[in-house]
Amino acid sequence: MRMHGKLKQSEMWYGYLFILPMVIGYGIFLLGPIITSFMMSFTDWSLIKEAKFIGLDNYKRMFTADPLFYDTALNTLYFTLILVPVNIVLTLGLAMLLQEKIPGIGFFRTAIFTPVVTSVVVWAIVWKYIFQTDNGLLNTIIKMLGFEGQAWLYNLSLAIPVVVTVTLLKGLGMNMVIFLAALNDVPQMYYEAAKIDGASKWRTFRSVTLPMISPAIFMVLIITIIGSLKVFGQIYVMTGGGPGTSTYVFVYYIYEQAFKMYEFGYASSIAFVLFFIIMVLTIIQWVGRKRWVHHEE
Repeated sequence: MRMHGKLKQSEMWYGYLFILPMVIGYGIFLLGPIITSFMMSFTDWSLIKEAKFIGLDNYKRMFTADPLFYDTALNTLYFTLILVPVNIVLTLGLAMLLQEKIPGIGFFRTAIFTPVVTSVVVWAIVWKYIFQTDNGLLNTIIKMLGFEGQAWLYNLSLAIPVVVTVTLLKGLGMNMVIFLAALNDVPQMYYEAAKIDGASKWRTFRSVTLPMISPAIFMVLIITIIGSLKVFGQIYVMTGGGPGTSTYVFVYYIYEQAFKMYEFGYASSIAFVLFFIIMVLTIIQWVGRKRWVHHEE
């Protein structure tokens, strides 16, 4: 019995030893910067002067004296409200189409997934040229059809929808693969039972498919919302926050404050507000999952 206890304790220490590099890396490269950034949010600091502790002044400034913060929040919300539902509907639809075993289906799966592994910067640059006002591919095609082109990236009402479209096309593949795996995991006996009962395709989808893949929908919902709130590369490359400040989103605004205005303390405070928003939304979804996510163990 004593030998068994020593062996178990020895295995436990070996386990700790194996995870030690990951824990050290987590502390140095993630936890440490988070704590440092949180402390910076209470300071007035730039690269050209010493940090000065100012308490909650950055947060007071954000909520009472910075109207651009609210514009940024609304732009981010607008971006998220367009991207998330369209992404989920399209990726689920694509997964159901590509679930069929037909010749050449592997090509289409690969084609849709390829943008996921493409660099965000490269992807955004290509689409920026496509949406150019004068010689862009899209406006050239529109003019060939006899219509007038649009200033896609310089129109206040079109800029965010254009960036949403580019972001959507890049991220379709990842969520599609998640849904495809979930659909393939649904037992066929449920579909057979629904067919015997005379259920229509829509009724089968609503009563069988959706409940069975609801855990996958839940995961896709969380990662898509978080990703939309953290969008940066596409905005930076395609619009630079413009026209005006119409495409300012949280991460781009943080970048502007930190690396153009050199207000690292204020940028850190905005970053922690974004962190708080993401945390609250995730907790709300986690608590509410019991109402619609089925067959959880």
